[in-house]
Amino acid sequence: MGEFRHRFSNRQKKGSIFLICIPIKLAKPQSDSIIYHKQSCITCRKTLSEIERMKIDIQKRDFFKEPFSELELKKIIKLSGISPNEFLRKRDKMYKELGLDKNKQTENEIIKLMVKYPGLIKRPIIIRRNKILVGKIDVKNLR
Repeated sequence: MGEFRHRFSNRQKKGSIFLICIPIKLAKPQSDSIIYHKQSCITCRKTLSEIERMKIDIQKRDFFKEPFSELELKKIIKLSGISPNEFLRKRDKMYKELGLDKNKQTENEIIKLMVKYPGLIKRPIIIRRNKILVGKIDVKNLR
């Protein structure tokens, strides 16, 4: 369980002073690694299991429950050095429904679609020591 600190404030009501105690949960120190995943994805679960087995300190974020903002996704793609098109998960049903296999989209259009339909994003995405690994990952690359 996390450590708690209290914030105190004075409130006045008709000349009286009341002390209000509000618990504030302190954040854990940030890890230099993060995995963006989907909880129900088998590949993500296998990767997470390997990471836990190797006792690697890593933050976890299910990007279906906490979606990427457009700016966030752009930063991740830029840091990876690969094109947004290579981040597309071509097996996702939305890929075919949106005609992404036939129509040419701009990079910005692709990113907007990935934000709107996170199933289009290849997963998991691991950022560790300013290196990005996307999709099926050989966990030996994490050490």
